Amino acid sequence: MKIAVPTKERNQIDSHFGHCEFYSIFTIENNKVVNKQILQSPQGCGCKSDIAYDLAKMDVGIMLAGGIGNGAVNKLAEQKIEVIRNCKGDVDELVNEYLDGNVQDGGANCAAHDDHHSSDAHVCKH
Repeated sequence: MKIAVPTKERNQIDSHFGHCEFYSIFTIENNKVVNKQILQSPQGCGCKSDIAYDLAKMDVGIMLAGGIGNGAVNKLAEQKIEVIRNCKGDVDELVNEYLDGNVQDGGANCAAHDDHHSSDAHVCKH
């Protein structure tokens, strides 16, 4: 299994999926991270790029996302990539929390990408 996380400087999840600096791609075996690689982000909005297709070709099955719109969620779903929304924090810690069962979907897609989320561990709610 592989998990993708939109990332910005200092190893933090980017709150705007479509404009992240790069994607951290984690390879998981036996519920442990065995590899981490970087995939540069394409120019432009995530829902208008081929990023969902590129991630699917890399066998990504889970996207831990901060703010993400309906278009991007739909494109990822078409490629059979499950999106866990409204995550935040350090990407390495987030993936480990997810593997421990402590990260749940925040339940809302962003209509606007304002930083108006409140945090409960690694779960944000609008």
